[in-house]
Amino acid sequence: MAARKRKARVMAAGGAALWRRLSAWLPPAWLPRGRLGLAALLGRLSDRLSRGRDRRARRSSWLLLAPLLTPPVPVITAPPCSLCPEGAHRFQWIGNLVPEFGISSSHVKVLSSPAEFYELLKVQIKAAKQRVVMASLYLGTGLLEQELVDCLEETLEKSLQAKGSPDLRVSILLDYTRGSRGRKNSRTMLIPLLQRFPEKVRVSLFHTPNLRGLLRLLIPERFNETIGLQHIKVYLFDDNVILSGANLSDLYFTNRQDRYVLLQDSPEIADFFTELVDAIGDVSLQLQRDDTVQMMEGMVHPYQGDKVAYCEIANRRVMEVINSARTRQELLHAKTFHSSHPGSSLLSQQGSQASGGLKPEPDTWIYPLIQMKPFGIQIDEMVTETLLTEAERDARIYLTTGYFNLTQAYMDLILGTRAEYRILLASPEVNGFFGAKGVAGAIPAAYVYIEHQFYSEVCYLQQQERVQLQEYSRAGWTFHAKGLWLYLAGSDLPCLTLIGSPNFGYRSVHRDLEAQVAIVTENRALQQQLHQEQEQLYLCSGVVSTSTFEQPNRYVKLWVKLVTPLIKNFF
Repeated sequence: MAARKRKARVMAAGGAALWRRLSAWLPPAWLPRGRLGLAALLGRLSDRLSRGRDRRARRSSWLLLAPLLTPPVPVITAPPCSLCPEGAHRFQWIGNLVPEFGISSSHVKVLSSPAEFYELLKVQIKAAKQRVVMASLYLGTGLLEQELVDCLEETLEKSLQAKGSPDLRVSILLDYTRGSRGRKNSRTMLIPLLQRFPEKVRVSLFHTPNLRGLLRLLIPERFNETIGLQHIKVYLFDDNVILSGANLSDLYFTNRQDRYVLLQDSPEIADFFTELVDAIGDVSLQLQRDDTVQMMEGMVHPYQGDKVAYCEIANRRVMEVINSARTRQELLHAKTFHSSHPGSSLLSQQGSQASGGLKPEPDTWIYPLIQMKPFGIQIDEMVTETLLTEAERDARIYLTTGYFNLTQAYMDLILGTRAEYRILLASPEVNGFFGAKGVAGAIPAAYVYIEHQFYSEVCYLQQQERVQLQEYSRAGWTFHAKGLWLYLAGSDLPCLTLIGSPNFGYRSVHRDLEAQVAIVTENRALQQQLHQEQEQLYLCSGVVSTSTFEQPNRYVKLWVKLVTPLIKNFF
């Protein structure tokens, strides 16, 4: 019965796009003609795959079709996993969807600890001269967070007093519901800056358009955050950009493990994320000096105005940022190619090099991946699914998430493709909800139940060697790291990593605003940095086995098992 349900689900997900993909992948002799259509083709495939095998093997066979049967990814003009001309890397196809930023690997620094992240934030704020742009879920209310606000105030004061220096502008984007929780909250922390520097500070509070009407009136505080959030975490200072999954809260500065990467002296990347935060800020509520909020003049309200009109405007604003940056980068690449072409003047090249105008040849490429399903933007989902689909045999993917609740499409791809997977997730004790009061205290048990179900599926399909789960455990710490590292077949170092805010779950794909970057590098020193980051995280983990779920602390109450399928799309 379960096998038939899975088969029906993946068949329904495909549709016409599935027919096109099957037609491209399979031999012509396999393709039916006339009225036979898709159903006959799938039946023919099923007969071939299941002939002479038992029920378990038939279930496994359908999973082997996961790359074809999962919801379709976009048609990409450059074939994935093929070496591109002019010595470029094999993932250049991502540039068909988003801007490609080529930089030197010497500009990339991987951080490893919350304390290092916090100190870097303070140093960068104090050194900023032109812009500070910070996007986060929320700003905490403790002493460490107050110190960050004090750094901002000090830097703004210096900018006011300095003569002839460029004006410093501060833009902060937070989520409305999370940032408004409690009497002392993110808003009350930032109001003094707005009152002191009204012309230089902007605080935008994103409110999901899906929380409106009666739903907004009935759902209490905290629970209203399950409907949708601003979840992007980007911190930039002049031309330096920090990408992370960490929020601006004391736990993320002390003992909550996350991931962090600094992109130094990268003006084009900083411009892109500045424009992205500005675009989301334009469709968000603007915090005022008296703690009220209002929309920009002429802008549709997110929960009082027309939902369709609001989402169309938001889509247009964000896609303008993506497409204009992509166009700029393509022009820049063309200009760079022509200036470095053998036919160009040698004297001109020497003059540019002597003046410092010629940048070093890039060996690392940054691709911003945006996911905003409420606005109809699914770029991160498209790229992630394609990476999982195209991962070759003997390639290794290390995937980590603080909240293990993968979408069905991602699970089907992991179970049905050929690469090896090492999935790192939080043990119950390092889950951020461990020990929480009320209903939230049962969330770690719900994650255990989801993990157990997935592990049982892995065992049922006899995939334990290829797909391995590992649990992060560290006394006194919680775990919030997310992303992946891709090791090509035969390589002992990763050539690609994804780092940012998405958790690979339903919320990340369907409810929240998310952003991460794909970092692709040919430089072995940077690859070694990424490898060491991965090893350091996985060193604090143990391999999951059947005995893991027999431990007393893994007991899941019946009511949690019953409720989890109903609410798993909200956390």
